[in-house]
Amino acid sequence: MGEKVYGLLGRKLGHSWSAPIHAALGCADYRLIELEPEELGAFLAREEIGGLNVTIPYKRDVIAYCDVLDPMAEAIGSVNTLVRRADGKLYGYNTDAAGFCFMAQRAGIGFAGKKTLVLGSGGASRTAAACAKKLGAREVVVISRSGENNYTNLGRHADAERIVNTTPVGMYPNNGAAAVDLTAFPACAGVLDLIYNPRRTALLLQAEELGIPSSDGLPMLVAQAKAAEEHFFDRHIADRENERILAQLRREMTNLVLIGMPGSGKSTVGAALAALTGREAIDIDARIAEKAGCSIPEIFAKGGEAAFRALEREATAECGALSGKLLLTGGGVVKTPENYAALHQNGRIYQLLRPLELLPTDGRPLSQGADLAAMWAERAPLYERFRDAAIDNSGTVEQTAQAIWRDFCENSGH
Repeated sequence: MGEKVYGLLGRKLGHSWSAPIHAALGCADYRLIELEPEELGAFLAREEIGGLNVTIPYKRDVIAYCDVLDPMAEAIGSVNTLVRRADGKLYGYNTDAAGFCFMAQRAGIGFAGKKTLVLGSGGASRTAAACAKKLGAREVVVISRSGENNYTNLGRHADAERIVNTTPVGMYPNNGAAAVDLTAFPACAGVLDLIYNPRRTALLLQAEELGIPSSDGLPMLVAQAKAAEEHFFDRHIADRENERILAQLRREMTNLVLIGMPGSGKSTVGAALAALTGREAIDIDARIAEKAGCSIPEIFAKGGEAAFRALEREATAECGALSGKLLLTGGGVVKTPENYAALHQNGRIYQLLRPLELLPTDGRPLSQGADLAAMWAERAPLYERFRDAAIDNSGTVEQTAQAIWRDFCENSGH
């Protein structure tokens, strides 16, 4: 018999965070296994299967191949973890349930006595509905596209107190879409979105804006992986591992974003940060010029500020949807309100502060001959709204870069 096989089983896996999570838990051989439906039976009959996670579209299909089904998996009707035990039998579990409960508890969102809406009707929906019931929900309503409860008659559930999104609406690369508008649910006091890329979907950005406790799906992904590893190797893993791995992934996935007045040092500090962190630096102004096929001053000369801002908004949306990058913005990026969601969805935003008399104006269309004090008066409150932290950049470039990176390592993992 060959080496034991560990991995994630699915049809089209693309980029998955499961492999780095399992590597961090000690399973270095974990790999991605893409199979077509007709290949499933032969693969699951293999004796060398050690442990597998199962994702779309096979969470229900694999049940037919299990010799033993865990009661939770049976109750939910969905299996996301398979283990070939020493007796040769294939055991099926649902560790998504443990992951869901961890995510909800970590966000401080309880279900006892609460009316809960679950958006979507796939395998993840079944898990979310079963967990909400297990945690004491008063009523659980599943919203599907064509069922009795659908998106055209949401009004009858305006009294929902918890909303769980299990649909892919708003997931990368289709950032910015949301399955529902939270203002239609005035009693809602908890939102869980199983999507983890982007970190903050449009649904979660709205929850944040409304002051509603919420969470993305990364804590669930990490906690279900830990539970799966416990089944794979029949060993207990300390709960603190969830937080350690979660913080590590958050740091890796979160963009580091620089904003500030023209000439405040975003490019020079950005270059120092790129050297310090090994991250790819993306200069959004350079991206705009490249796409337009002419320089920023030429864009202004041809179409004025409005033409430039439209291009900037498009480029900011594209760059903000990426993960783990260093994003350098133009001085006026804060003038377009939509740019906040684009930069905040995956980013921690730093405003560079520098005395006005030290700001150079050469080659900066809006700074040349401008009243910088008036520009600052207009933009200061906008920078404040966008930023997560303000960093003084009147020392050396290296000092500023180190101060930003220190703060990022301490705060981006939450």
